[in-house]
Amino acid sequence: MPAVQAFGGRFLTRFASQIQAHEAGLPQPAVVVEFDSYDAALAAHKSEAYQKAIQAFGSAAERDFRIVEGG
Repeated sequence: MPAVQAFGGRFLTRFASQIQAHEAGLPQPAVVVEFDSYDAALAAHKSEAYQKAIQAFGSAAERDFRIVEGG
C-alpha cells in the first residue's frame, strides 16, 4: 500500500495461506508492517493518504490495528 510505504513501512507479511492459531489466537490473516520508528508508524496511520485508503476498503474487513514499539 503506497500510503504505508511512503512512511518507510516494509510489509513483513501480507496474506497468510497457512495460519496456526495458538492459545487465545484467532485463525485469521494478519498483516505485519515494520517501520524505522514508532513515530513513523504513528505518522503513517494518521496520514491523510492512509485514512483515505481505509475509507476506500469500507467494511470489507474487520480491523484490529495495533502499533507496537519494538524493543
